[in-house]
Amino acid sequence: MSDAMLADLVVAVHVAYVGFVVGGLLAIVLGALLRWQWVRNRWFRLLHTLAILIVAGEALANVDCPLTVWENELRIRAGQDVSEATFIGRCLHDLIFFDFPPWIFTSAYVGFALLVLATLVFVPPCWRAAH
Repeated sequence: MSDAMLADLVVAVHVAYVGFVVGGLLAIVLGALLRWQWVRNRWFRLLHTLAILIVAGEALANVDCPLTVWENELRIRAGQDVSEATFIGRCLHDLIFFDFPPWIFTSAYVGFALLVLATLVFVPPCWRAAH
């Protein structure tokens, strides 16, 4: 597989990660309203909380996301810019990357993490295993 294709794959994984974090919160809120029990699954909730805490922690520590770094390195090795990626690669990249000052992203990630943490209180997971 070429470096360009690997870069597209990395950005697809990145989009899936973002989708899990954003979609997970939406599912938890909707699930609470519709009484979906699966949104209280402890493993789902732990993974979901950990996923956003990693992002918020990286932002607060001013650490670049490893997936972003990896994609950029693969694009450089392939001799291409994001604008030269495949159509799908460009579309996926444009879904999650915006040209805003870093403080906006840090604020958004921390705010989102606080919302996710609030769901642990208002829509608590089931911590005990079912018998």
